[in-house]
Amino acid sequence: MNILLIGSGAREHNFAKLFLQSSRCKHLFVAPGNAGTAMMHNCTNVNLDAKDDKHSFVIIKEFIEENEIGMILIGPEAPLVDGLADYLLQSELKDLIVIGPKEKGAMLEGSKSFAKEMMYKYNIPTAKSKTFTALQVDEALKYLLEEAKSPYVLKADGLAAGKGVIITSDLSDAKKELEAMFAGKFDEAGKTVVIEEFLHGIELSVIALLDGDCYIILPTSKDYKKVGEGDVGKNTGGMGAISPVPFADKEFMTKVEDRIIGPMVKALQDENIDYWGFMYFGLMNVNGDPYVVEINCRMGDPEASDILPKIKSDFVDLLEACYFGELEKSLVEIDDRTCATIVLVAEGYPNSYPKGKIITGLDQDFGSDVIITHAGTKMVDGQILTNGGRVIDITCFTETLPFALKRCLEVAEQIDFEGKYYRRDIGFEFKD
Repeated sequence: MNILLIGSGAREHNFAKLFLQSSRCKHLFVAPGNAGTAMMHNCTNVNLDAKDDKHSFVIIKEFIEENEIGMILIGPEAPLVDGLADYLLQSELKDLIVIGPKEKGAMLEGSKSFAKEMMYKYNIPTAKSKTFTALQVDEALKYLLEEAKSPYVLKADGLAAGKGVIITSDLSDAKKELEAMFAGKFDEAGKTVVIEEFLHGIELSVIALLDGDCYIILPTSKDYKKVGEGDVGKNTGGMGAISPVPFADKEFMTKVEDRIIGPMVKALQDENIDYWGFMYFGLMNVNGDPYVVEINCRMGDPEASDILPKIKSDFVDLLEACYFGELEKSLVEIDDRTCATIVLVAEGYPNSYPKGKIITGLDQDFGSDVIITHAGTKMVDGQILTNGGRVIDITCFTETLPFALKRCLEVAEQIDFEGKYYRRDIGFEFKD
């Protein structure tokens, strides 16, 4: 079948690799894609916009009809929250397989307050919180002063590209950040703010593929969101990741299933929310017990660079089983080796950063243990240029984490662009 993949990041480049490994993929279209997908055989980048307006959705539908697309995978969160899946499923495209939740399910990521309400209602462990709008500035400041405790956690309710979380131990800073969010620091996404209890522990990402009744848990991963080494500085979309997570043993993952994933599937059913696709659980291990920090309605990124290359099963078969509610019958073969990913980012990221810098060194043979994935790149006149904050993912598969990280750093030295920056301490908690 012909397949359409929506997105342009490292997550989508990883998805593209899996699709093209399947004998069932006749041709893959990626909208808009990046330089990595542009160079793949049997793959075409297409200039389709997935913004929330009827015109762009109509153009996508027409492209699907004209190119006889049999499956669409919606990678990023924004078009899911905007209702692209709903639009396609309500159209006359009767045989189209749509992978990605409808708008109501996607609101688990689109609104942190909605996700919190769901978790409270169904007793899914998460941090205590309270939500305030821009019309409740005085109430929010009073809550910070009288009820919240340091460190203070402020979260933009809506989508903020992974950067809408502020954590500070200083009350005056918390007040300033809260007022800045209400004033538009994160545009409309921050006009409603969730003030949340700080959980002490260590984070991990657990991503499952859901079909409405059943689920398959993919390999665990841990991403590193802070821009600076030692986990300091501003939040980013992710500076690197490792997989699997050493402490996520059978006992811990049983708790995750029994207390979080299973109850969430039941909650979706009880709330009549159709959900098929990936669900990301950002968890905190608090003294051996898992708590939900965030829920996303899609595959994580940069976790995708650790997790997706581990899938050995036919990806088209797996997604088709998901859509038709047959995951229970699916056996997923997984590469159990250890891997690590570091992300090369543009100078200035996660603040403003330049684009259009020439990338060199990508044409080398780094060996079979190394995977290079494009994130923010584009092809112009045969040259690969930077086109985003996160530019290149470097992933290494080995038997031990220290060696995987060592290999990633070696490769990072061989790929270059002006202003290149990366963290050298990814996985620092687990190197010994």
